[in-house]
Amino acid sequence: MAAGAKKRVAILISGRGSNMVALIQAAKDESYPATIAVVVSNDPAAEGLKRAADAGIATAVVDHKKFGKDREAFERELHRQLTTNHVEIVCLAGFMRLLTPWFVRQWEGRLLNIHPALLPAFKGLDTHARALAAGAREHGATVHFVAPEMDSGPIITQAAVPIHHGDTETTLAGRVLAVEHQIYPYALKLVAEGRVQVSGERCLIDGQPAKIHS
Repeated sequence: MAAGAKKRVAILISGRGSNMVALIQAAKDESYPATIAVVVSNDPAAEGLKRAADAGIATAVVDHKKFGKDREAFERELHRQLTTNHVEIVCLAGFMRLLTPWFVRQWEGRLLNIHPALLPAFKGLDTHARALAAGAREHGATVHFVAPEMDSGPIITQAAVPIHHGDTETTLAGRVLAVEHQIYPYALKLVAEGRVQVSGERCLIDGQPAKIHS
């Protein structure tokens, strides 16, 4: 794929950005259909900003604290940063801000998120602890298009991992994070190549239902 045909991607982070690093690494491959144009954080102290800069990626900060409770003003500045950088696809990677329906609509079908659970199970926080407490036999991660409701939206891909006897929140989290780093670059690749179509509430990949990987 010619460099000029690559989709321009922004990654939004709030912390260390481990999934961001996985996306940056994938995009180094000349055959990968996307390029990471900019990394944006709502926290000027986010560790991921340095990691992105060290990788030669442009960075920007839109500090939500400067906007007080005015979420719309924060999101309009965030939107401005994205459009200024000619972004075509946005990937949330540990971005700890709930986005309003206005922002989600601006990027509908181009706004991806990764969640450490097999959605629709265990939406929200503390997914590993909750999966263990529920006695679940498997857990995993999901990449999905963002919808206005938290941790919802058409699922692009999922990966499952087994829950072992004696697992702790830490051991399970490590196993899930490993598959997150695999499926997020894969999902972005599918979207950037135009292979994902949304049909109702479901994603079709090359015309077929999305699958759970294990």
